[in-house]
Amino acid sequence: MKIGVLGAGQLGRMLALAGYPLAKDFVFYDMSGSPSAGLGETIVDRNGEQLDNFLSKVDRVTYEFEHLPVDVAEKLAQHKPVHPCPRALQVCQNREAEKTLFGQLGIPTPEWKTADSAESLKAAAEALGCPVVAKSITEGYDGKGQAVLKSPEEAEAAWASIGHPRVIVEKFVNFSREVSLIAVRSEDGDVAFYPIAENTHHEGILRYSIAPAPGLPAHVQQDAERYIKALLNELEYVGVLTLELFETENGLVANEMAPRVHNSGHWTIEGAMTSQFENHIRAVSGHALGNVEARGLSCMINIIGEHGDIERILELPYAHVHLYNKGERAGRKLGHINILADSYEELVWRVKNCAQFLPGSPDFTCSLTAKA
Repeated sequence: MKIGVLGAGQLGRMLALAGYPLAKDFVFYDMSGSPSAGLGETIVDRNGEQLDNFLSKVDRVTYEFEHLPVDVAEKLAQHKPVHPCPRALQVCQNREAEKTLFGQLGIPTPEWKTADSAESLKAAAEALGCPVVAKSITEGYDGKGQAVLKSPEEAEAAWASIGHPRVIVEKFVNFSREVSLIAVRSEDGDVAFYPIAENTHHEGILRYSIAPAPGLPAHVQQDAERYIKALLNELEYVGVLTLELFETENGLVANEMAPRVHNSGHWTIEGAMTSQFENHIRAVSGHALGNVEARGLSCMINIIGEHGDIERILELPYAHVHLYNKGERAGRKLGHINILADSYEELVWRVKNCAQFLPGSPDFTCSLTAKA
């Protein structure tokens, strides 16, 4: 089976690496002009002139990135199975549509309003009560296209900095930590849930993910599974879906979802019985899902901006290095490291020991270090 992947970045690369042992071949369709997958066949097509060529080479289509033209996915779906479905892509590209769907399915979200000018942004901030977070309705990821307003008077500057015609304005959530749940749904409707991960961000970019999230009450995992299952079934979804959430005193509050394999699930490569990448390939290929149980305790460390002393990290017996074959650039995801341990105490020590070889890596802070 030949699988076509819309996008040709590191997520597509890892999908292919997981799919080759299952005798899958891959063709990447890149519209950016700067593919980095570095394996398989890549069709670079910035002007959308080679879709028919791409279609002729593949049996099924998936995608590694949600910021691509929905009409391209819809056109492909007229000829070949596209998983996840174009509707999932459409919803995840529009924060207003996403929040509306969450509300319809009974998934808790922050209070929110929309704004289409600096004046309406100020009015929304006044109505919701500051602090609020303003985000572009479309586009924006890793903290881009966002601004925090501590008072309504900051609306004009925030509007100018975001630079989009419409924004969603969310009341700031008083949360104890950020978590995410990754689930996978097969073509026949079978669903599997990975353990929830605890995530630490720095300057809008994910830096650390611990799984399973420490100190998580069983009902919190169950609530998250109920929410994401509602989304999977409503969208008749096939593949991996990620739901980012805030843990609060009153339970979980959904932030956003991603219709793809996710950075906070990279720990699954060594840390779970079946990685998120293999399970996505299994699902979109029509196969049975793999076991999603954790092998132990894991922490994923993102390598951002510069590689650091990879040789020293490779000497660590508990570190698994994944490099994306990308050049160094500020804020760029260059790779990640998965750390495994038998106890959370041991995990914290190992993560800190590894992070010292990554210049610019923020201090490892999480619910475990807060208690220390």
